[in-house]
Amino acid sequence: MPNQAPPGASCPSASRPSARFAKIAVTTWPSLHDTPPRRKFRAWWFETGKPTFLLDTLVSRGVSAAGLDGMLSDDELLSAFEVDDIAPEALLFQTGYLTIRGEENLGGQNYYRLGYPNREVRQSLNDSLLRRLQGPSRQAAHNIRLRKALLANDFADLESLFKALFAGIPYQWHTKNDIADYEGCYASVFYSCFAALGMEVTVEDSTSHGRLDMAVVFNDHVYLFEFKVVKSTPEGAAASPTTALAQLRERGYADKYRASGRPIHLIGVEFSKDTRNVAAFEAETV
Repeated sequence: MPNQAPPGASCPSASRPSARFAKIAVTTWPSLHDTPPRRKFRAWWFETGKPTFLLDTLVSRGVSAAGLDGMLSDDELLSAFEVDDIAPEALLFQTGYLTIRGEENLGGQNYYRLGYPNREVRQSLNDSLLRRLQGPSRQAAHNIRLRKALLANDFADLESLFKALFAGIPYQWHTKNDIADYEGCYASVFYSCFAALGMEVTVEDSTSHGRLDMAVVFNDHVYLFEFKVVKSTPEGAAASPTTALAQLRERGYADKYRASGRPIHLIGVEFSKDTRNVAAFEAETV
């Protein structure tokens, strides 16, 4: 378990829901406390505890990292302590990786909107999830390459990078869940990749035209993603006219972001249900 903060400090804890409200912050107490003597700012809070059981639980149950921020829960669920049968959101809440961001009362029942307590926790947890899937050495190289590809807006390299990532996910992970059927599972891996680098990521972003799968803001550029899972078609067969990129265009998802004056990149990604990998990757700047 992560270290507890001293009195008055802001740090995730496993207290009761009524005492768990917190504003989003950049870092946690141990990171600030340990920085001066170590002369380096890092995610020391995350390193004070090794969340092996937590990561194993999230991976084995196929929990979507993208869905953790904004989860809804209630008193009974958050107070559960049966480790062998505990819900992922309850486990994350009680270990301090999620905190309460809002409360709503419906028919006398309190419901809580959960979220990451700060950027450090979100970034560290997602980085650890990816390391759990593909190994520490590959994850470090992946982070460097992803950042460089986005800085250069090299979408061909971005496609190659994600194909390599999905190809490297152990087969056993697919056998434990039905990832091949749901675009949300693939989108969750994309989310973790960007969140692990501390980028601004919004999933299920609502617009007047519909709901965008994912928006990423980085280096004063906006990247809008749409994901689709497709079945392999016989050679020579006509592909579906409603591709992921076409949907981005048709629904005008870029309109919401035009006022910012930032360059906007539409990226449509399609996944093969058979190969469990990227089948099509199209990008254009608008």
